[in-house]
Amino acid sequence: MESNFVGIGFKSLINSNRIIAVVSPDSAPVKRIISDARANSMLIDATYGRKTRSVIIMDSGHVVLSLIGTDTIGARLTAPKECEEQKQ
Repeated sequence: MESNFVGIGFKSLINSNRIIAVVSPDSAPVKRIISDARANSMLIDATYGRKTRSVIIMDSGHVVLSLIGTDTIGARLTAPKECEEQKQ
């Protein structure tokens, strides 16, 4: 399996093949997921002190906080696939 990385801000990259969901941090269930991940040392804060705009849930159980919005990350995840389809 080929590794594809996506930028989540400040030159931070994550493997897009391991992403389960990209969600907004505003709802109570997502805040609970963040709290549980922090308690279990499974939280990765890639915001560098800025406001969290998206929460990325990984298949390993890790939760990644990003300052990039959910729409932007979604566009970055779909862009490489569209480029590959156009090449074929």
